[in-house]
Amino acid sequence: MTDLTVNVNKTIHAPVKKVFEAWLNPETLSRFILPMPGMPEPDVQTEPNEGGNFTIIMDVGDEKIPHTGKYLEIDRFNKLVFTWESPCSIDNSTVTLTFNELEKNKTHVELTHIRFIDEETRSDHEGGWSNILDKLNDVIN
Repeated sequence: MTDLTVNVNKTIHAPVKKVFEAWLNPETLSRFILPMPGMPEPDVQTEPNEGGNFTIIMDVGDEKIPHTGKYLEIDRFNKLVFTWESPCSIDNSTVTLTFNELEKNKTHVELTHIRFIDEETRSDHEGGWSNILDKLNDVIN
């Protein structure tokens, strides 16, 4: 089911520069890349340049679940594209984030994640990404 897609939008109450950079800074990223409420902060490492890799090790119950990827495009303050590899992903799964400044302290973020194993996995990721964007809004305000 490679054509399955998640599309999540959120207005973040912070300047576009701050919102964009939060995705590349491992300390900030670890504070909001939490797909379920109450999760402990994951271990995050990033090489925030095009072609650089990232690793996010999430604690889910008694399991440590790795999420890795490569930054494909870093268009500062406009667009961020990266691969997404996890036990629930398939080849060529990618996440695209677009950032649009609405006002000085408001940024619209659109997240599109493509390619899932099945509809259940797609639905789980939709909820996870929604929680992550909500947490991002909380963390950087």
